[in-house]
Amino acid sequence: MCPFAQKAWIGLGVKHVPFSLQEISLYGAGGKPDWFWELNPQGTVPVLVVEPKANDRNNPTEPVVLPDSDEILDELDRLFPGQDDVMLYPPGLESEVDTWRRKRINQQLLPIGKQAVFSSKLTSQLDAVLRECNDAIVGPYLTGEQLNAADCHAFPFVWRLSKEFDLSNYPSLSQW
Repeated sequence: MCPFAQKAWIGLGVKHVPFSLQEISLYGAGGKPDWFWELNPQGTVPVLVVEPKANDRNNPTEPVVLPDSDEILDELDRLFPGQDDVMLYPPGLESEVDTWRRKRINQQLLPIGKQAVFSSKLTSQLDAVLRECNDAIVGPYLTGEQLNAADCHAFPFVWRLSKEFDLSNYPSLSQW
C-alpha cells in the first residue's frame, strides 16, 4: 500500500470508522478504472467516499469525496465527531499536530527521505531531519499521550525509512 493511502487508512482505524477498501491498479495495462477517474480526475490515491447516511450531520444529498490523504485526515474529526471520543486534532494540540504533518513530514522528511532512499545513503540532511524529529517527540506518541493525526501522518514514512536505514541513533523515534 502506498504511504499516502496508508496514512488515511491508519486515521480511519484510529477513529474506528468502518470502511471498505477497494484497491486499484495504479499502473500497467488498463490503468485506473473509469469510475476512479470520475471520483478523482487527478488520479491520485487515496480517495475516501463518505455516503450521505454516514454524514447526516451536514445533510448532504451527494456523497462527500475526499481525494487526498491530507484532506482525509483533516476532515475525519468533522465527518465522524465523537467516534469513540478519539480526536485526530485534539483541542490545544492543533498547532503541534500541523507542525509535525506539514513541516516535519511534508516539507522535510518526505523530500529528503525520498532522495536518501533513492541514493541508498543516510545523508547529513536526512540525519538532521531525523534528529529534529527525534528531539521533538513528546512521548509516548509524537505530541504526547494521545495518538493523533501527526502519528497517522508520520508512521508510513518513518516506517519505510526504518526498513532502509538503521534508526537506532534516534532513540525516541525508534521507540515511538
